[in-house]
Amino acid sequence: MDGDQVLQVRGLTMDFGGLRALAEVDLDVGRNEIVALIGPNGAGKTTFFNCITSVHDPDRGDMIIQPPGKAPQRINGLKPNAVTELGIARTFQNIRLFKDMTVLENVMVGRHCRTRAGIAGAIFSTKQARAEERACMDFAFSMLAKVGLGNRADEKASELPYGAQRRLEIARALATEPFLLLLDEPAAGMNPSETDEMDRLVSRIREEGVSILLIEHDMKLVMSISDRIYVLDYGNLIASGTPQEVAGNSRVIKAYLGESFDA
Repeated sequence: MDGDQVLQVRGLTMDFGGLRALAEVDLDVGRNEIVALIGPNGAGKTTFFNCITSVHDPDRGDMIIQPPGKAPQRINGLKPNAVTELGIARTFQNIRLFKDMTVLENVMVGRHCRTRAGIAGAIFSTKQARAEERACMDFAFSMLAKVGLGNRADEKASELPYGAQRRLEIARALATEPFLLLLDEPAAGMNPSETDEMDRLVSRIREEGVSILLIEHDMKLVMSISDRIYVLDYGNLIASGTPQEVAGNSRVIKAYLGESFDA
């Protein structure tokens, strides 16, 4: 595995009964790189994310990560919490927040994978548990400030407007301290102003040393923010390259972008 890579996927194949959702897919994400995974609905994009995060166990293929300063590690067969602890975090196409918890509490939930006091410490409120809880709260506040929600910490998550809920989910993912962040349609349902704000947020996250793999249907956002793009169609990888290369690929235009697409 190249030392400049954080994720290397080779031959990833996933079947659901008689349906092949992914067929021998190869994909790499470099360190401090923004990579987009695009394709029509049903192309296998979310299935790919689910394999990386151990929601699904692929039928074939290798998924290898290289956290900063550590040796490459194959993540096939790990439990989802183990993948998170290794440094991979994700958001979801359909927002999954704890709606009745506060904005701050949602982020603190994400942070608890980095705490060590355990259940006994929480029950008996040990000194270590109290110190960790204060540190967890401080870190959660810093993540909210990063996504522009620092002044809404005490509101319920359900009270936030849609775009802010998207940013809250990103803050919760960042609270796990990932080196690789998977964003599943982060701009879905957003107006142009919110999409521009998301563009700037994703760029800032990358500037802080987090590599990003995103699924997104907003082609303006994809083309403006991505270093490289992979294109799936019915589970098959049909193209990869720079935004300019992908936009000019005839197979991509036919399968997804449309004849009128203008890069």
